[in-house]
Amino acid sequence: MNRRKLAHANAFAQIKRVSRLSRKNRTLGVILPSLYNRQGMPETNLIIQGDCIKKLNDGPERWVDLVFADPPFNIGYLYDGYNDERKCEDYLKFSEEWMRAVHRALKPNGSFYLAIGDEYAADLCVIARRKIGFNMRNWIIWHYTFGQQTKLKFAKSHTHILYFTKDREDFTFNADPVRVASARQTTYADARANPKGKLPDDTWYLRPQETPEGYFEPTTDTWYVSRLCGTFKEREGWHGCQMPIAVLDRIIKASSNRGDIVLDPFNGSGTTVVSAALLGRKYVGIDQSAEYVEYARKRLAHAMEAAEKKGKDAAVKDGARESRVLTATDAFGRQRVPRKKAGRSMANGKRVLKTA
Repeated sequence: MNRRKLAHANAFAQIKRVSRLSRKNRTLGVILPSLYNRQGMPETNLIIQGDCIKKLNDGPERWVDLVFADPPFNIGYLYDGYNDERKCEDYLKFSEEWMRAVHRALKPNGSFYLAIGDEYAADLCVIARRKIGFNMRNWIIWHYTFGQQTKLKFAKSHTHILYFTKDREDFTFNADPVRVASARQTTYADARANPKGKLPDDTWYLRPQETPEGYFEPTTDTWYVSRLCGTFKEREGWHGCQMPIAVLDRIIKASSNRGDIVLDPFNGSGTTVVSAALLGRKYVGIDQSAEYVEYARKRLAHAMEAAEKKGKDAAVKDGARESRVLTATDAFGRQRVPRKKAGRSMANGKRVLKTA
């Protein structure tokens, strides 16, 4: 094990020893132990630990309405119990297997969104379309600030989100909940403008410094929400790759209806299930790490309780939530740089608030 992997393993082991989550609320629906009941039918509103390929292939077909997947990018991120440096052929085989399992679980009119990096976006698109049979609707570019800085090439500041449907013509797409005001309305007072607004473009331009309050301004068709940094209250801290909930909100609003089943086969920090639950959808999250599952369950339980008492913003950004703990290292095994407002981190065996 090299130095950065050892640093990450030690940092994660420390929060498991010192900051163990409480075992209360074991009767909540978020902690059901199995995806299928005794009759072999899927259960919902739960987060489970296991191999998503096996879990999805062991049960019936065609029961999920919407899948959002943010799988490992195979670029050396450090996860609990998963090697993100597979050989190319192995990674592509793994990707085809889990996407086939997703295709099997999707209803005939189901939708599938895949977040993926540059290195394998084209490969996975070909597999999904040419080998498995998904129909592509959009190749979305999520452009954000706080990208990864580089020395010998242009800085990375985007992720690909590939939008597929199982059927070419029969699928759910709710335009009105995600419409935004068009320039015809806001600038030109054009009578031909749709009074409901226009659909957003397929390039999401995310710059938090331009919209410090809120996520989506009503006068723009772009997605003004940043990648989550260590100082953001929404950041959980124990998982290196956390999607902003605003991204999931728009996907779930557009491609599912209240009561539909939303699945995330790589549940990670739990953003998909939190968004789905707060939007009135049923949800299923699967992750191979028992530790990630435990933290995500706690995050979800807190979000539902906070939303009921204080509203959705508190559910997402309440910095006092028990699940929010920063590891001593980041997703690449590098020591975190102390920042103001950085939230809880491990120091002297205790969870403390960083102030400098």
